[in-house]
Amino acid sequence: MQIAVMGAGAVGCYYGALLARAGHAVTLIGRQPLVDAVQAHGLWLESAAFDGQVALAASVDPAAVRDADVVLFCVKSGATEDAGAQIAPHLSSHAQVLSLQNGVDNAARLAQVLGRDVIPTVVYVATEMAGPGHVRHHGRGDLVIGPSPGSATLADALAAAGIPTQVSDTVFAALWSKLVINCVYNALSAIAQQPYGVLVQQTGVERAMRDAFDECAAVAAAEGIALPGDLWTQARAIADTMAGQRSSTAQDLARGKPSEIDHLNGAIVCLGAARGIATPVNHTLWCLVKLLESTAR
Repeated sequence: MQIAVMGAGAVGCYYGALLARAGHAVTLIGRQPLVDAVQAHGLWLESAAFDGQVALAASVDPAAVRDADVVLFCVKSGATEDAGAQIAPHLSSHAQVLSLQNGVDNAARLAQVLGRDVIPTVVYVATEMAGPGHVRHHGRGDLVIGPSPGSATLADALAAAGIPTQVSDTVFAALWSKLVINCVYNALSAIAQQPYGVLVQQTGVERAMRDAFDECAAVAAAEGIALPGDLWTQARAIADTMAGQRSSTAQDLARGKPSEIDHLNGAIVCLGAARGIATPVNHTLWCLVKLLESTAR
């Protein structure tokens, strides 16, 4: 397949590398330092299963999606409309577009911009950019994608590339579960600039995590979302299974970049306000990250 990765950060680079290693023609679309590094040396994938350079194409031009059979759309949630408008004129009629993004509404927002269906995708992976053209994998890597006429075939191709992929009619509920987990970890990891395993050992942190979780669960219930009964247990276990991972929000703040906090804890605050549900912990976490963003800028 011809595959384009729009917004080649840690998530896009990781999946792009696996697909390229499986023999697909992959083009990363990202910022100039990434493109320069990849064009000069290839993409350095560092993981437990493989540590080395992967040859693939890279471009700063959104028009590089033009021949793609599949587009992995990996931009930050706040850039969905702008990035969608940049690729819209260049997409082929047969291209399948997957939204590999945090938050629960990106696929719908992107579909409105593109004027075509977008496949919502839940991403379970711990990665970071260790430098330009250097992606480091910490754990997992599986996907859940929404149903579409091509989803089953696409899932098979992804699985063959080492990306376990499930097609699910309940992908929206899975997106919500991921949102709740992000609200539990991302802001706290960003504020402390600590990985999850260190974070949970600090006095009072687990209680704060649970308070944020309970607010999210109340908002989800008001929205008619049935979260798994063991979601708190799943969330807490991440500190053990991904102990060395810092949240994407922490990585954004460390680089002085805007984060997705408006679409994580900020989304819970907005939805809670609309439903008359108090969300003081999520509001405080959102506010603190926004302050840190302002300081970084």
